[in-house]
Amino acid sequence: MAGERIYLYDTTLRDGAQTQGVSFSFEDKIAIAQELDRIGIDYIEGGWPGANPTDNAFFAAPPALETAALTAFGMTRRSGRSAANDPGLQTLLQSPARAICLVGKSWDFQVDVALNIPREENLRIIEDSIAAAHAAKGEALFDAEHFFDGFKANPGYALECLLAAHSGGARWLVLCDTNGGTLPDEIERIVTEVTRRLPGAGIGIHCHNDTDTAVANSLAAVRAGVRMVQGTLNGLGERCGNANLVSIIPTLMLKMGYTTGIKCLPGLTQLSRSFDKWLNRIPDRFAPYVGASAFAHKGGLHASAVEKNPVCYEHVDPTTVGNKRTILISDQAGRSNVLTRLRDFGIYLDPKDPRLDQLVELIKQRDVAGYAYDEADASFEMLARRGLDMIPTYFKLVQVDVNNIIQYDDQGDVRTRSLAVVRVRLGTRTEDLVTEAADGNGPVHALDQALRKALEPRYPMIKDIRLEDFRVHIINAERGTDAVPRVLIRNERHGVPDWWTLGVSPSVIEASLEALLDAFIFELYRSGVDSTYR
Repeated sequence: MAGERIYLYDTTLRDGAQTQGVSFSFEDKIAIAQELDRIGIDYIEGGWPGANPTDNAFFAAPPALETAALTAFGMTRRSGRSAANDPGLQTLLQSPARAICLVGKSWDFQVDVALNIPREENLRIIEDSIAAAHAAKGEALFDAEHFFDGFKANPGYALECLLAAHSGGARWLVLCDTNGGTLPDEIERIVTEVTRRLPGAGIGIHCHNDTDTAVANSLAAVRAGVRMVQGTLNGLGERCGNANLVSIIPTLMLKMGYTTGIKCLPGLTQLSRSFDKWLNRIPDRFAPYVGASAFAHKGGLHASAVEKNPVCYEHVDPTTVGNKRTILISDQAGRSNVLTRLRDFGIYLDPKDPRLDQLVELIKQRDVAGYAYDEADASFEMLARRGLDMIPTYFKLVQVDVNNIIQYDDQGDVRTRSLAVVRVRLGTRTEDLVTEAADGNGPVHALDQALRKALEPRYPMIKDIRLEDFRVHIINAERGTDAVPRVLIRNERHGVPDWWTLGVSPSVIEASLEALLDAFIFELYRSGVDSTYR
């Protein structure tokens, strides 16, 4: 019931590592484990000792954890071997882990087909293995693989598997929806039956997301009596992923009233986004609770209501999970949206100021032309400040030349060389007219390098600005080669928040140039750099 303690078990470093395209290094695993411990996860599954060199290295030199129980994952003993004579199981028992989680079959079909052993022998294997893990560590967990499929096919045998593990001393009997095909109502019904048949046993849940219900299934299991939830950061996992702990944790605490070991719920957003950076992935802006769009309001009606009382369109206060409210700017924006965004930038405009209506109209015109300012806050701020005559002149672009030379050799191999030449006026004197050229591995790279050569001598901080992401979106693809591209650029500089800028033009080079110039000017202005243009 609400108020009770729910234990959180993270399997990112083992089950999450099975995600296509994901590979953790030893250093990654150490850093992620430390972050999970810092936020208050109860169990951190470090991997499978003996399965691969990275997991071996991790358990050979495990991180010092303050509160979390480092857990080793592995299989029950093999058929025909005793627990003492099974090398795989002994590797687990001799690891420095505080707890051991053993996976075993609980679906009679799997026992018959995959293991090809008598069902009674499978029960002995489970009990013997769990007893050995309990004796070695004092805490053993049993992952009942394919439990829900097994229960639906043969509930008596699935429960016998749990009873065998319980007899062996398992603290937690974890019910696994391994194929991810069970729905929330089934989960709740089956878990209710399990808790009725095994009163006093610690029951856990491990859900996969193949029907996009892993979070809902986990919460349904908690309602039915589960007190341990297994999952991964950002729902990482093979196939469609695992239950997403980043969504489950705040729902348990803020919606369902349970307590957990989480020490800093407002640290959740930063943990989720930092984890994506470890993976070299762009954070999912639409992720519940922690996504950049989770508390973003675009329609004028919504923004106006949220301004009066956020409860109108927000289910929780974004600060409780470390996120923030964002008022988006687009052709749907009303005056209240624009006023709110201006205040976010430190611009306090009188609602009766005629420039406000002019700015709203300009935004709508630009949105029709393809400028999606809800994706590029920095470019919107530049648009607003220019309209209010707040941006100094740092430089003036006079001319840009970009050439691509495509060469073919006798073997048909292609070599492309891009050359950009820019002419920039840094002031009104004759000597302030600067011309620079640069090569690049493409026209945008060449243009970026030429601009930097021209601007950095006057504004050295530009050399610290890094272009971290470059995206091209075709606005009206039905026009074929006559379509208009929108370029989005994510920029970073050490020690400051990153920023997005955009450009729109029939020429992708011109659109890129617009986004690049906005990126440089925005950071010069934000950093308080004085203009040297005289």
